[in-house]
Amino acid sequence: MRLPADMPTETSMRPALLHIALCIALALVLAFAPLLSSRAAPGDAPPQAEVEAAAAQVAKDPNLPARVTEKKLRFRDDEKPEKPKDGANDSLTWLVDLLRWMSEAGRLLVWLAGAVAVAMLLVGIRRWVKARADAAMPARAAIPSHVQSLDIRPESLPRDVGVAAEALWRQGEHRAALSLLYRGALSRLVHDHEVPIRAATTEGECVTLANASLDADAGEFVTRLVRAWQLAVYGQRMPTDQDALALCHEFDEHLSATSGVAAA
Repeated sequence: MRLPADMPTETSMRPALLHIALCIALALVLAFAPLLSSRAAPGDAPPQAEVEAAAAQVAKDPNLPARVTEKKLRFRDDEKPEKPKDGANDSLTWLVDLLRWMSEAGRLLVWLAGAVAVAMLLVGIRRWVKARADAAMPARAAIPSHVQSLDIRPESLPRDVGVAAEALWRQGEHRAALSLLYRGALSRLVHDHEVPIRAATTEGECVTLANASLDADAGEFVTRLVRAWQLAVYGQRMPTDQDALALCHEFDEHLSATSGVAAA
């Protein structure tokens, strides 16, 4: 399409457009000049007195809230921040803690060892004192419960041996009566008069020991009683009623706990 020859081109219109833009810019500057001149310069601040007066006037306004001063308590932090440790101190901290622990543990072990030593010493002293006391006491042989095959324990005998033996003899149980008298005599000699009769002591030895520990009358009674027992057991010869009843009646007289003791 071909343009008319008299139509202006873009190149010929540039000066006219530039002129129009300059005219518009000048008009805008002239229009806003009064507004810019009416503003106060930064350096033209109002006096301090005027500012304080204005502030006091505003403070008198009843619609504004009153100024309130509040006081609050809080703990003062007295702890000082720890100083940062350098790398060398950090590397030796575990060694220092180990040495401190070993020192405390060693002290505890020393106290424990001392306590154990004191306890052992006290136990040793107690045993030594007991051993000395036992050594100072005269040795006493164990009291036998039987002599040969006869039971001489006090609980195995009647309370009144003579009366019980007399009852057996009158019932015709002569051997049982003599056995009861002999067992009772051995029990009284061992437990009441402390005659050193043992489990294997024979009848003859019992007579010898009894005569050495008792007075003459008690010794003579034990001799008659043992002889009557031997004749009945080994010789099958029973004593007369008079002799047997005499042994029963004289039993407590010569072999009680307080009688028959030989004079020192």
